[in-house]
Amino acid sequence: MTDGTPGGEASRAGLFASLKGLFGTSLSLVQNRLQLLGVELAEERLRLLSLVTYGAVALICLSAGLVFLAVFLTVLFWESHRLLALGVFSALFLGAGIATLLMAMSYARAGSTLFKGSLAELARDREALAQGESAGPR
Repeated sequence: MTDGTPGGEASRAGLFASLKGLFGTSLSLVQNRLQLLGVELAEERLRLLSLVTYGAVALICLSAGLVFLAVFLTVLFWESHRLLALGVFSALFLGAGIATLLMAMSYARAGSTLFKGSLAELARDREALAQGESAGPR
């Protein structure tokens, strides 16, 4: 079935080639974005693992150091002000615990920057497509 116009088959083949190229470009774009998402996810996982590891080690070391310091100073003041020393250290430890809890809650509310780069790239892609549509056919 030919439409009788010269070059009808050639223009149809050109249209299919253009659509095929557009589809290939779109798939490539989606593949790049998915790869970027994967890289960002891996980076976030490593960041969180490092954060938890360093935080746990720091917590153990600081806790042991503070307990030994509290015991040392309590024993030092045992004869004269042992109750004062125990009260001061109790207040310090409780205050530090409450302050740390408030900071942790603040960080939890702040959220993560996971996929920030991917979302920015997708927004740029959407803007480029919108500008391409507004320009119209040439």
